[in-house]
Order: sequence, then structure tokens, then C-alpha cells
Amino acid sequence: MARQQNTNDGWNTRLNRLWLVLVAIAVAVIILAAFMSRRRDVPVRAATAERETITATIQTNGKIEPLNNFEAHSPAPTAVKRVLAHEGEHVKAGQLLVELDDASFRSQAARAMAQIRAAEADLSAVRSGGTREEVLTTESQLATAKTEREAAQRNLEAMRALQQRGAASAGEVKDAESRLKTAQAQLSLLEQKLNARYSKPEVEKVRAQEADAKAAYAAAQELLQQTNVRAPRDGMVYYLPVRPGQFVATGELLVQVANLSQVQLRAFVDEPDVGKLQPGQTVRVTWDARPERTWDGKVTQVPTTVVTLGTRNVGQFTCIVDNPEEKLLPNINVNVTIVTAKHDHALTVPREAIHQDDGKRFVYQIVNGELKRRDVQTALSNLTRMEITEGLAEKAEVALNAENQQPLKPDMSVRVIQE
Repeated sequence: MARQQNTNDGWNTRLNRLWLVLVAIAVAVIILAAFMSRRRDVPVRAATAERETITATIQTNGKIEPLNNFEAHSPAPTAVKRVLAHEGEHVKAGQLLVELDDASFRSQAARAMAQIRAAEADLSAVRSGGTREEVLTTESQLATAKTEREAAQRNLEAMRALQQRGAASAGEVKDAESRLKTAQAQLSLLEQKLNARYSKPEVEKVRAQEADAKAAYAAAQELLQQTNVRAPRDGMVYYLPVRPGQFVATGELLVQVANLSQVQLRAFVDEPDVGKLQPGQTVRVTWDARPERTWDGKVTQVPTTVVTLGTRNVGQFTCIVDNPEEKLLPNINVNVTIVTAKHDHALTVPREAIHQDDGKRFVYQIVNGELKRRDVQTALSNLTRMEITEGLAEKAEVALNAENQQPLKPDMSVRVIQE
């Protein structure tokens, strides 16, 4: 009996071991099947269609310019006498900024005034028939000529009377007539000399000399005024390159003043983006020197033509930028973002979720672990996202790309590895 009991125990032990082996095999098969099943699913990155505000923008760069800029230049070669302002100073309208040495300009003004006086005297002489002395002499000669003509006239009349009585010959009458003609000619000459001594060209020449003298004086006066450089309006002196005692040539820049609370941005956009610009669009400006700061403005003038700039075809636009702290300085280069459109509560997906085939755009929606093609209509887009207006529901999950770069296809089994 003991032997039979031992035999039964051995069979039970072997049976238990067999069951354990079978169970282990079954578990291994299940695990292997599950593993093989997961191996067949393509791992993909995915995202969800969400509602948000989307803006379409254009990125470019530009340059800051002052508005209502005032700059003064040297009117002639001279020296800087005094400098009464400094860079960064806020000045009032009419405030004296720079004073130039005006000695040579005063001398020019004096010479021009002397020329005016001489020209006026010449013109007066022309209008009155000569100088005072010449006029008096001519008037005296004219009185004598009148007396001579009257005497010649009386003599001729007497000779003619005598001739009628036979007391005078024809020759004596002829001599009397000749004397009268000579007296009349002399009188006419003196009258012309007194009343119209100068010809029209001579009169015009004297008038031109007077005009030239007055123009020279006006120019000298203008030079004198420009030697005192004053601020035309309230603003900030943002550039002052001269110092007292410095020699400046004609046209050399002396000072620049502007109100920098608002500045003008001048920038270029590539030809394909020109049509997107409209007056009033929002512009955001950043400056690498102050990366923490952003300035806002509005487009004031859109491009009116396209020009070649280097290798680009571009259009130029301007924008007024608020600069209350006056931190944007004239002539700096800045980064520019133009907001060309903005849609609130728009349904968007990442740009990489959008595919295109035969001119149609579509996405791969993930439905129960499989990819389903959904044709969509799109609208606005920016650097990272695109608006969907038709063909996709909110919260829909879409595939972006496969982890192993395998092309996505309809009905492909997938496994999301990253939302």
C-alpha cells in the first residue's frame, strides 16, 4: 500500500508540473501575440484640433526714423562760436542751440547794402535825367537855347518883312532861316537830354543792378540768420556732432532735433506679401538691444511700387510707432511683425498635420487606432498652426508624423506616442 501511495504521489507531482508548463506556455503565447500586435501598430505623434485665436503675420526688418525731423547745416565755411545744448537734452521752440562766427557774413551784408545805395542813386539819376549837377547844367543850357531860338525867330520875321519892302536880299532871309533851324535843333536836343536822357536798355540795366544788390543783401541777411541755430519746435537734441572752435564747411551737419515720442518705421516686404498690407494693420517692433521690450504701431502707407533691393523684389511701407519712453532711437535697425489678419475662436491644428494631394488639403484623423483621411478647407495660418474651416470637428485627434518617418496612409494602424 505504501508503494502504491508513493506511485500516486509521483503522478500527481508530474501532472502539476505539466500544468505549470502548459500555463507558462499559454502566457508566453499571449504575451508574444500582444507584443507582435503592438509591433504592427505604427507609432505616430498626434495633436488635437483646438479653438484659439490665430493671427497671420509677415516677418521682416526695418529702420527707425524721426518724425518732423529738424536738422541744421552750415550755410558757409566758418567756425563754431558757441554750442548751447547737448545730446539727449529736451529743448523748447526758439531755444538757441548753436552759434556760428558771423563776422564774414556781416561784412557781406554791409557790402551788399552799399551796392543797394549806389544802385538806388543810379536809378534816381536815370529817372531824373542825370545827377543833380548834370540836371542843373542842362536846365541852364535849355534856357539859353530857348532865348536863342526866340531871337532867331524874331530875326527871321524881320528879314522876311524887309524882303517884302526890298530892303533885304533872299540870301539874308535864308541865313535867318538856317539860324532858326539850328536854334530849334539845339533846343530839342537839350529837352530830350533833360526828359529822356537814357535809353530803355540803359534804364533796364540800372534796374537790374539794383535788383542784384537787393538779392545780395537778402542772401547776406539769411546767412546771418542761419548763424544762430534755434529749435523750431519742442523736441530732443538727438545728434550734435560739433564743438566750439570747430571749423565747418558749407553744408556740414550742425545739429538734429525731433520729438521722439512717436517715430516712423520704414520697412520692406517681399513682393508676394505686398498685397496683404493694408493701412491700419497692427505692427509689432522689437529691438535686439532691448529684447525685453515691444513697441506697437499702425501701417500708415502701403507700397505703391515694387523695386529690386539686392536679390529681392520688395515693396516699401511706413508705420507710426508710439515711443513714449523715447527708447527707440533714430537710424536703428529693428525686427518687424505685421499682423495681416486675426480670427478669434478659430479651429486650428499644427501645420505639419496638413497634407496636400492634387490641390486638395487633408488631414489624417485617428479613429479607433486607425488613420482616416479627412478633406479640409483651410484659412489663416502662421508659422506653427493653420485654421480649419470645414471637414474636421473640434477635439478631433490628427496624426502629425510617424516616429520612424514611415509615410502615413489611410486605414493604417497606429499607436499615439505623443500628444
